[in-house]
Amino acid sequence: MVAPRQPLGDFLAELLAEQGQLQTPVTRFSAAPKREPTYRDLIPLTKPSPGEQYAFEVDLDSCSGCKACVVACHALNGLEDDESWRDVGLIHGGSHAAPFQQTVTTACHHCADPGCLNGCPVLAYEKDPITGIVRHLDDQCIGCQYCILKCPYDVPKYSERLGIVRKCDMCHNRLAEGEAPACVQACPTEAIKIIKIEIHVGAAVRVDTSAFLPGAPDPAYTQPTTRYISRQPLPENAAAADGAALRPQPPHWPLVALLMLMPMAVGCGVADKVLDLKTPALAVCGWVAGAAGLGLAALHLGQPLRAWKVFLNLRRSWFSREAVVFGLWFPLASAYVAVRLGWLPLAAGPLRSSLAVGTALLGTLGLFCSVMIYADTQRAFWCFANTAPRFFGTAVILGLAGALIAPGAPLALGYLLAAATALKLAFEARALTPIQEEDDGPYPPARQTARLLVGPLRPVNELRAVAGLLGGILVPLMVATGSVPPRAAWLALGLTLLGELAERYLFFRAVDAPKMPGSVRS
Repeated sequence: MVAPRQPLGDFLAELLAEQGQLQTPVTRFSAAPKREPTYRDLIPLTKPSPGEQYAFEVDLDSCSGCKACVVACHALNGLEDDESWRDVGLIHGGSHAAPFQQTVTTACHHCADPGCLNGCPVLAYEKDPITGIVRHLDDQCIGCQYCILKCPYDVPKYSERLGIVRKCDMCHNRLAEGEAPACVQACPTEAIKIIKIEIHVGAAVRVDTSAFLPGAPDPAYTQPTTRYISRQPLPENAAAADGAALRPQPPHWPLVALLMLMPMAVGCGVADKVLDLKTPALAVCGWVAGAAGLGLAALHLGQPLRAWKVFLNLRRSWFSREAVVFGLWFPLASAYVAVRLGWLPLAAGPLRSSLAVGTALLGTLGLFCSVMIYADTQRAFWCFANTAPRFFGTAVILGLAGALIAPGAPLALGYLLAAATALKLAFEARALTPIQEEDDGPYPPARQTARLLVGPLRPVNELRAVAGLLGGILVPLMVATGSVPPRAAWLALGLTLLGELAERYLFFRAVDAPKMPGSVRS
């Protein structure tokens, strides 16, 4: 026999009565004595011992996605309207029979080996030796935004108004006084806590990242300390709900100019030494390109008057190394050009040859540092194997294009320019191949880049191809074969510059920047 169904009214009354007896965080807060803080069980009552540090712990079962933590963080820290140090996102997965969806709150993970700290050229980050909290020093920041590129979790936020980067500091001042951080205290379900975790210090600093969030960037890079807990194991295919969203990144125009003009300066300098032309035109062309690139790069800084500190993290930051090397290259290049113009009386000989070779070697080393700046971010599109051929390829192409317009240069350089451009275009086309791959799972970075290149960035990608084909292949071949006058080499240089400018623009915009899971926007 089947038991008779309970009347709906009685069933609802039973549920309401049960709900009224639940001891939720809100009811406990309401029943607690007014002078007794209820959040004391959400923070450690003692400081970390040696080998420990503070960390966030997020109870996924309790997170409702209400964003009270976001609002509290924004209000307490006085953030700007479009600035947020804590975000709420969504992960999903499972199967058609048992779908899974979970809201998740994220902030700075106060990593054991923070990428932002390691990459900052002016030491504007510090990791507290006792608490392990990673703090940003606003008065030290030059606004270069390299920490944003180094952080795989999209934590540091740049303020256009202040010209500096800012980030979550776990409300360290409140913790020092026994107060809970804003997000911890504001969460109505007590989903966020501050805990102490163990840090393993050896050849490299390591923490247990097994409780990190599925669907988030790989924790092996920076060793994030945040713990995400749940009574039920999360599905293995859990992924960010916005994982397929296309997000073209900022173009960083001053850096586009720097990374197009400095390779040109290096390429022209090497070509001038190799070709040994009687005219100094090629050396002057390279010096002008280098001076313009270094000058425009300063426009990228939010606080350019503090840029003198850029050498402080020479031990760990490729940014500092690039600045120092190019800082040494410029006076050497200036001296070399002065010699070529006859302004410095230095006759041909070992000293003059050493000056030329030293300038070329320093420029090449600086270009290598530029490659490593982006390879060190661990972004797939910026890996060394993809970045080095682009940067050094630009040096070869623009060096040859500059040499082709120099008086007395052999017109056969047009063949070399065409070959170099064809190779570089073929190499760049490899970025489009992942678009043909079938993938029902999360979108890998290579495929996201390909989708950007054939989607919102397609017009610029086509411009790059056309300018490269015309300026780097067709016109140089016509100059080399005598089909057009030698002055057509100026057209080749102009189109080649346009093509390399478009390629460097795509280099910044088409990269798939890792981040913590976000929400799906309609």
